[in-house]
Amino acid sequence: MIPGSRRARLGWVDAAVLSAVVVALGYVFHRVDAVLEYRWDWSAIPNSLYRWDEETGRWVPNLLMQGFFTTIRLAILSMVPAALFGAVFGVLRTAGRLFPRLLSRTYVELIRNIPPLVFIFIFYFFISSQIMPILGVEDFVRGASPATLRSLELVFGPAALIPNVISGVICLAMFQGAYMTEIVRAGIQSVPKTQTEAGLSIGLSRWELWRRVILPQALRRVIPPLAGQFITLVKDSSILSLISIQELTFLAMETAVSTTRVFEVWISVAGLYFCLCYLLSLAFDRLERNAAAARA
Repeated sequence: MIPGSRRARLGWVDAAVLSAVVVALGYVFHRVDAVLEYRWDWSAIPNSLYRWDEETGRWVPNLLMQGFFTTIRLAILSMVPAALFGAVFGVLRTAGRLFPRLLSRTYVELIRNIPPLVFIFIFYFFISSQIMPILGVEDFVRGASPATLRSLELVFGPAALIPNVISGVICLAMFQGAYMTEIVRAGIQSVPKTQTEAGLSIGLSRWELWRRVILPQALRRVIPPLAGQFITLVKDSSILSLISIQELTFLAMETAVSTTRVFEVWISVAGLYFCLCYLLSLAFDRLERNAAAARA
């Protein structure tokens, strides 16, 4: 039997903790109602999720669900370059030469020691404003054919915000890539040096040593923390609302203002984030257990 594969059972300690959480939540709601004299009204939330479209004759996503889907899109788009940053700089962190190590260390320390809010503002207003015109993103979007534009909107969202989304994706990827760099570095360094020495002693080249000995073992060690970092990336995508990317947090602010249902909107948004992150956690846990079963 695989370790940890037995079914979890609800014990009396778990029941006590769950009861305490329920009581605490009830107390919070009571204090909000008693102190702030807040009148709860959840009637606006369903319509903020989906609305009936008279033209198409069907239910379509409204602001909150549009933002929810944009958050998923941002997380997926950011994960690929973030993993690339993490892999490249993680390998450089373990290089034998000084310059690659200094380059990677500078990248990691610079980003990890700057608050995300400050980093986004610096990147977007000072760096992205110079990079996007050089890349010609706006000109490409304006001159794109209808078919190309539909494909771009399917990937990046509304055409008018594509430059913002690309800037946000790069910014989020660079920020998360710094943490993934340390995960990859730790995974590589966790492989015993004796195995490296043994591989060299039997005549393996550096490339063969990496491909056959180091990377397979390091990959198994870094998958769980990388999965956790991806969930963190989903939550950190909310800071992109500061550069007018219409993800869940940005549209939640608009919904809270338009409906005046502040508590209801933000509790619903917290529930959406929780559902997404919890489902991802379950999926990654399942993948990890399947990988462990395959190695057994």
